[in-house]
Amino acid sequence: MHVPGTVPPPAPAPAGDPGRHSRRFGLPVATALVMGNIIGGGIFLLPASVAPFGTVSLLAFGVLTVGAIALALVFGRLAARDPRTGGPYVYAREAFGDFAGFLAAWAYWITTWVSNAALAVAAVGYLDVLIPVNDHRWTACLAALVLQWLPALSNFAGTRYVGAVQLVSTVLKFAPLLLVAVGGLFFFDAGNLGPFNASGGGAIGAVSASAAILLFSYLGVESAAVSAGEVEDPRRTVGRATVIGTAGAALVYLLGTLSVFGTVAHDRLVHSSAPFSDAVNAMFGGSWGGWAVALAALVSMTGCLNGWTLLSAQTPYAAARDGLFPAAFARKRRGVPTVGVGVTVVLASLLTVYNYTSGSAKVFEILVLVTTFTATVPYLLATAAQLFHLLSGRAERVDRPRLVRDAVVASVAAAFSLWLVAGAGYAAVYQGVLFLFAGVLVYAVMAGRRGHRARSATGEPPFPVDRAGV
Repeated sequence: MHVPGTVPPPAPAPAGDPGRHSRRFGLPVATALVMGNIIGGGIFLLPASVAPFGTVSLLAFGVLTVGAIALALVFGRLAARDPRTGGPYVYAREAFGDFAGFLAAWAYWITTWVSNAALAVAAVGYLDVLIPVNDHRWTACLAALVLQWLPALSNFAGTRYVGAVQLVSTVLKFAPLLLVAVGGLFFFDAGNLGPFNASGGGAIGAVSASAAILLFSYLGVESAAVSAGEVEDPRRTVGRATVIGTAGAALVYLLGTLSVFGTVAHDRLVHSSAPFSDAVNAMFGGSWGGWAVALAALVSMTGCLNGWTLLSAQTPYAAARDGLFPAAFARKRRGVPTVGVGVTVVLASLLTVYNYTSGSAKVFEILVLVTTFTATVPYLLATAAQLFHLLSGRAERVDRPRLVRDAVVASVAAAFSLWLVAGAGYAAVYQGVLFLFAGVLVYAVMAGRRGHRARSATGEPPFPVDRAGV
């Protein structure tokens, strides 16, 4: 049993065959992992998702950027203190004990495979620009499943190939993003922006609601921290990669969304399934530009799915090594927790099929809001762990100005996460809580099994013996 507030010794590495298929990530690949997971499907579809709120969503983007940078700094500080694979799970367990660690791991795991389903749905919108697939529900569903399984196969091949795919896809995705983000400013027409607040409600409510959807585009801030065990010199590299990757993604986001708003008419953007393609077509005329952007978007989303598939297995792997997840999740092959990858892609596939068969016209938005809520659980626990270390005196020796700065940053990150819970909406919180409560039952089973094994090892009877016979 782990004692809260102490750094437990790392569990022994499981048997595996890393060999030449496994390779540790340096700063460029770690930064690409952060940027690749942040800039994935979100930026390519979210301008249309937040268009119904009006240009007030640009204000939400600005607030989100401040919160995301605060989270990046918190994860960098936590990783410098404890550079093990697992990210929020490791930080929550080390500060608050097994149950908090399990809750962070469970919620983050849900976030990753639900995000994979959402990314695949978003990618289908751009695939439809190249090959008509959205005309029939089952065709679109099959395309989404294929887009999920291809990155899973890349992960099964080993971390060497995961890193290569991530680096290449991150480089390729910047071509259409920079084309729209920078080139779109020369074609900007303020008449396309539409109303400032088109939600029909108050401005604060519109900012919160649009921010809840936009958070999906910032998921991935913790990518380098979650994979710290696969990063070279993680105490230094994780923090630098996290901040650089988040800042770079934020700049591309703000410019790209502003350009799409200014090049695509608001009434058309609201119903767009490929807003960046529509923006390029509006800029240059014809459809060739839209096809090129759609192809690049597919590459980008596939790369993002590649990185998220790896992350989806890393947190359960860390928890399984500590006995908080089934032991099968701790098995590695070629540097990749293959059981975690397999289970994750199957669950994401089932969720994709369910959402397509349910007949909802807003599949992407529904999935995004669920991940918004579940992501805030590990984020809140991680920022709470940072505050715990700063206020309990267990943090490393720092001068007072740095202590105050770190406390302010952690407080901003915590307030940001709480605000996102409120903005997710009742339906998303309801569904997310159901997922979390299912995890409590899993924890009860795992804790009971660990207790039974511990008693068996010491010869203690399973139930207390009443010596008086009462």
